[in-house]
Amino acid sequence: MKINLSLQQDFQAAELPLKRGQIKKNIETALRHVGFDFDCEIGIACVDIAESNELNLQYREKDKPTNVLSFPSDIPEEMLSLLDAEPLGDLVICIPVVLQEAEEQQKIPNDHFTHLLVHGVLHLLGYDHETNEVEAEEMEALEIEILKKLGIANPYQADES
Repeated sequence: MKINLSLQQDFQAAELPLKRGQIKKNIETALRHVGFDFDCEIGIACVDIAESNELNLQYREKDKPTNVLSFPSDIPEEMLSLLDAEPLGDLVICIPVVLQEAEEQQKIPNDHFTHLLVHGVLHLLGYDHETNEVEAEEMEALEIEILKKLGIANPYQADES
């Protein structure tokens, strides 16, 4: 599987050095775990509070910044055969929110970023946690399994204690 990653880092933080190779490895681990084994394209934009807030308001009608927004590709199925790689879509990750949540939840910033990356990739594949409790539990279980493969502890355990 080849992953074409477009990484736009409009906002960077010394506490969260992002490594392109590691991000691709994490994406590949998530994709393979759910049986996706095709060449693909994914875009990731790392943004600040203002941009996250603006996009969250525009697309979700929520007037606040959020940790990750997912924009699945809307290319028609019949067009995919014409492409070299399947476009999965784009993720917008708000680095200041990631860092704030990591501190509040006493998590390692890179581990929390990786969790949100995996969470976003699952959204790009069609997984949903907002409309159906069974799907939410399935998505959470997948996240835990994928993160375990990446050497990251269950991110929900800290939330429950």
